Amino acid sequence: MEALKLKSILFLMVGLFLFPFCLSAQTDTSAGTFWHPNPPVYAVKQALEVESLVPMFFTGGYHFALGYRYKKIRIRASVINGGTYNAETAGVKNSSSEFKRYYTTSPGVFFGYNVWKNLEVYTYLEFHTFKITQKNTDLKKDLKSVDTGLGISYQFFIGKVFYIQPGLHLYLRRNNSVNFGEVTYNIPNADISPVIRIGARLWKKY
Repeated sequence: MEALKLKSILFLMVGLFLFPFCLSAQTDTSAGTFWHPNPPVYAVKQALEVESLVPMFFTGGYHFALGYRYKKIRIRASVINGGTYNAETAGVKNSSSEFKRYYTTSPGVFFGYNVWKNLEVYTYLEFHTFKITQKNTDLKKDLKSVDTGLGISYQFFIGKVFYIQPGLHLYLRRNNSVNFGEVTYNIPNADISPVIRIGARLWKKY
């Protein structure tokens, strides 16, 4: 009788020890984890996303974009206002220390392709209206410019919905200028600018 009792206790202890492993084996892991979902976020066939170039809000401006993804192709439409951000500091080679250049409300369209997982390369057309300010007189004039160029960025997803997308943009434009009396402002032909966008995937289809 005592031996039977010991066996019962032994079986109970073994059962309690093995229970978590049996439960783990039966748990459905097909959905992956929070950080590594299955299927992976880059495997979507279609997706609808919204995002923002958040630093623009820190300078009193704003930026919003709506994007649609079909397999590896991604198209985005955006609107930007840079507030007090001085874009002249991003100019390559011929930027001017005598002027400041601000983004006023301007639309843009982006055409991208995911070359590897969430690594996207893209080109764009941005129809900028810059507010050019002469520093010593505070005189302001508008200058319109159609900017194109290349960008590269990576979507780092936090779960399946939210993402952070840092990147680098090269803006290219033709010669353009505006007169301030005896002084002429010439906009740089190229800007190089780091960017960071925060977004959310509103809808997806695998």
